[in-house]
Amino acid sequence: MRCNRPPVLVAAVVLLSTALVMGHEKDEKLGQVHFPVSCSKDAQVQFDRAVALLHSFWYAEAAKDFTIIPEADPTCAMGYWGIAMSVWYPLWQPPSEAMLKKGWGAVEQAKAVGAKTEREQQYIAAIEVFYKDADTLDHRTRSLAYEKAMEQLYQRYQEDREAAVFYALALNATASPNDKTYANQLKATAILAEVFGEQPEHPGVAHYLIHSYDYPPLADRGLDAARRYAKIAPSAPHALHMPSHIFTRLGLWQESIESNRDSAMAAKAHQSTFEQLHALDYLAYAHLQQAQDVAAKRVLDERNTTAEGDLENFAAAYAFAAIPARYTLERRRWSDAAQLEPRPSKVKYTEAMTYFARAVGFARNSDVTNARANVEKLQALQRELVEAKQSYWADQVEIQRRLAAAWTAHAEGKDDEAVTLMRSAADLEDSTEKHPVTPAPIFPAREMLGDLLLELNHPTQALQEFETSMQREPNRFNGFYIAARAAELSGDRDKARQHYASLIALCEQADSDRPELQQAKVFLAQR
Repeated sequence: MRCNRPPVLVAAVVLLSTALVMGHEKDEKLGQVHFPVSCSKDAQVQFDRAVALLHSFWYAEAAKDFTIIPEADPTCAMGYWGIAMSVWYPLWQPPSEAMLKKGWGAVEQAKAVGAKTEREQQYIAAIEVFYKDADTLDHRTRSLAYEKAMEQLYQRYQEDREAAVFYALALNATASPNDKTYANQLKATAILAEVFGEQPEHPGVAHYLIHSYDYPPLADRGLDAARRYAKIAPSAPHALHMPSHIFTRLGLWQESIESNRDSAMAAKAHQSTFEQLHALDYLAYAHLQQAQDVAAKRVLDERNTTAEGDLENFAAAYAFAAIPARYTLERRRWSDAAQLEPRPSKVKYTEAMTYFARAVGFARNSDVTNARANVEKLQALQRELVEAKQSYWADQVEIQRRLAAAWTAHAEGKDDEAVTLMRSAADLEDSTEKHPVTPAPIFPAREMLGDLLLELNHPTQALQEFETSMQREPNRFNGFYIAARAAELSGDRDKARQHYASLIALCEQADSDRPELQQAKVFLAQR
């Protein structure tokens, strides 16, 4: 059982924080971090800044800072620990072969230099278990081994708040996407909340609280951290973006727009293509929910002119494929969706988003031949991901395959088959959680099920599906519109009025005249 730290020790931590991140640029603000290491005074200042960068997932910049540390102090083994930590993105993707090689090399250098304290030895040993035997042990096995090593470090050095923060991150990294109890996430939040009370300007604490609460049943608990993080570390593009994870879960679109607009601008200024694209994906999604189609088109145009150099990075590749797919499907422009051009990628899942949009577009336009061809592409990608043991992404592609196959079956007049496929896709999607890199599915499966049921003249059933979907994906344009339409057709005019009114309120700042809005206004004008 953990004991509370005495006030004197808390005060000592605060005093130690005079060596906080001072910044390399005038007025730079990365938050307040102090990670004591047995290195020179200059190396300590550089180390604190590098750890602050690491906590805001500014991995490339953190790696640069950590690389400089052994030059300032050749006896500082923890500088090499930092390099190893900077080439693994625990919430995004497994390291590439080159990254694994670099990380393992840094571990070996840290061990060769030799840590001066037992605590530092344990930090190095913890990251070593992640990189060790990478050729024979799978990524999850090594991630779990790292988590257990960090738990031991956290338990042994209760006064070390960086151990607590990095352990909380490890808990998030190893959380199962199928665990609806959110056991790891809630364990992490308990740890982080304690540290946040002591260190309210710590960037990692605010950041990891947001990730821990980035789930529909938990999201409202993350609003405080979301509204504080960007103020704690405004110099970090990712810190400007992260609040939008909570804003998206709660359907707070204008706050998401402001967050991601600032993040995209900062990322562009720092020439961070993947951060820019990541923010643009969330930005496009938020604009589309408010019928701000002109603004969403500007985001698409910016995506089209963004350099493709970072597209092997998963976050960048995901956003690059997601933005045009969202732009066509959210606006129900089936012909435009069918015309999207697939782009080969080493990040195979990202190819599936384009084939999914194409398949749905062709099917909704009754082009069964081309719809089937794209469904087959999805099936091939799903098998490839299964063979690569990427089970989570294989499931996400399977959800898309079933949705696309359902619309195709509907186009063929096989409506029983279509409903069965669509319902199984929605159930599978409900059993998993979204990946931290994405604001939401390209199009929610249960919402598509409701849409299909409405087309099949089952408005009461359709309304039930939409209202269920709203609990997971609130304040969506299509969710409100088609729920209103379903209520109207089922004869529930009060509920239709409620959903149409919500749609109009949602789109107070719309910059386009979608026909759905006109239909809502006509209905609401009736007495």
